[in-house]
Amino acid sequence: MKTTRYHKPLAVLALTAATFSLTGCNNALEGGASGAAVGALAGMGIGSLFGDMGAGAAGGAIGGAVLGGIIGDQNRRNAGGGYHGGY
Repeated sequence: MKTTRYHKPLAVLALTAATFSLTGCNNALEGGASGAAVGALAGMGIGSLFGDMGAGAAGGAIGGAVLGGIIGDQNRRNAGGGYHGGY
């Protein structure tokens, strides 16, 4: 497959959009699920540039789930989460 000069900038743009879309997650489960979905799409796009779309999607889903879960958990902790340690 011949790549054009537009493929790599589009992949970078997709990765950047995926990163910014994870900032609205309210908890770890929500962040992990949306992170896996966005990561799989971004990984699929990047993987197709290098000839292995499936591996890119799998790697992107795993990385997106981990990062999304971390960001979602931190957002919940910063918002208070409704739990005050029993007080």
